[in-house]
Amino acid sequence: MIFCVEDDASIRDIEVYTLQSTGFEAEGFADSAAFFAALKTKTPQLMLLDVMLPGEDGVSILKKLKASDKTRSIPVIMATAKGAEFDKIVSLDLGADDYLVKPFGMMEMVARVKAVLRRAAPKTDPQILSLGGLTMHTGEHIVTANGARVTLTLKEYEMLKLFLSHPGLVFTRDQLLSEIWGMDYDGETRTVDVHIRTLRQKLGACGACIETVRGVGYRMEVPSA
Repeated sequence: MIFCVEDDASIRDIEVYTLQSTGFEAEGFADSAAFFAALKTKTPQLMLLDVMLPGEDGVSILKKLKASDKTRSIPVIMATAKGAEFDKIVSLDLGADDYLVKPFGMMEMVARVKAVLRRAAPKTDPQILSLGGLTMHTGEHIVTANGARVTLTLKEYEMLKLFLSHPGLVFTRDQLLSEIWGMDYDGETRTVDVHIRTLRQKLGACGACIETVRGVGYRMEVPSA
């Protein structure tokens, strides 16, 4: 089930129709009140959320979704106005999984929905990744730093997993955006730096393993023997 929150009835109807005709169940909502009422009885696979809404806007709704244990892990795609760069950055920093810029094509919307759902699907290959004092149990979604358990956001966790899976390999900011957020991100790389900074802080002394490669990007430094 895909929930579409869009106040323009014509756009909302075509979103729902397109999703249903491509094999998804979908429901549309004109505002936050109807949307949150539906969440009390149904749990969607993904939410398509417009930023510009009457009353409570999409960014405020996103904050509530990511603050709730019930909805925190449900993928969200934000729909932003053309040129609204700030809305994109804020949405991604708050935990949105992707965004669409209006006006967007319906087939692009379906492709983004499928891509986000693929990334959110549970993996069937639990394993342990470790480097220095860091250990990640991917099957249990547990990270420890020097033996102490660390709580990470989904994006922080995915970024750390990528680094631990490829120690020593340098990733540019654009590569990290593509790998973690699943899109070609045009120029706005500040969100990567924000996530790297918070990840280092949470990892404590082990955060020093994430090395800045000046003018290029970041890598997980392999500790010297």
